[in-house]
Amino acid sequence: MFGPDGPALHQLLRQALSSTERGYDLLAPRFDATPFRTPDELLRQVESVISAGGTPRRGLDLCCGTGAGLAMLARVCADEVVGLDSSQGMLDEAARRLAGLPGAPARLVRGDALRSPFQGGFDVVTCFGAFGHIREHEQPALLRSVRRALAPEGRFVFLTGYALGPHRPAWWLLRGFNAAMHVRNRVVRPPFHMYYLNFTVPDIVPRFEAAGMRLVLHPATWHGRSFVIGVATPA
Repeated sequence: MFGPDGPALHQLLRQALSSTERGYDLLAPRFDATPFRTPDELLRQVESVISAGGTPRRGLDLCCGTGAGLAMLARVCADEVVGLDSSQGMLDEAARRLAGLPGAPARLVRGDALRSPFQGGFDVVTCFGAFGHIREHEQPALLRSVRRALAPEGRFVFLTGYALGPHRPAWWLLRGFNAAMHVRNRVVRPPFHMYYLNFTVPDIVPRFEAAGMRLVLHPATWHGRSFVIGVATPA
């Protein structure tokens, strides 16, 4: 599951017993060697979708992590990109990753994606691999945060997958993981929030409608698996 540079079991256990923020501070130096990092091939497909809609001037990557998505965004934006994350450890890794890379200059900000400090001005807002940390009841706050950050003609571009049914073994595995996380968060403090299957197609469609956003879906694939690139604009 992990490469030779990935975290050891004891490091994963230490992360799992920490808060979400502290857990990612601990994981940050080895995060890019885990399967949790968004693959470059999927980011290239997202890049094509963004570029097909014109060249954005300013971009914002929510929950930017170690900067894989932010580096892609810097290639397609003309003026500036901003990465927002609650983990200082991940931001430190992103700063190292982005140093010297070509593209628009990047600025890194520590903050909460549910309460983004930005008010308008971004032509594109992205989010990759972070929806598992945003519980279902928090999703309206995320979409409000996105809308506030977007320029009037801006786009929210993100990666997700399709909903699974109980006829799929993966559904049972991931639901079992979610159940274990709920138990962990009842008995261990502070909580570590990570849940699967909570921001998938078609379930998210009415959530965007309720947020007053138009959603267009584009197919994506990686290693034979199907993904979805969502592009949402203010209605």
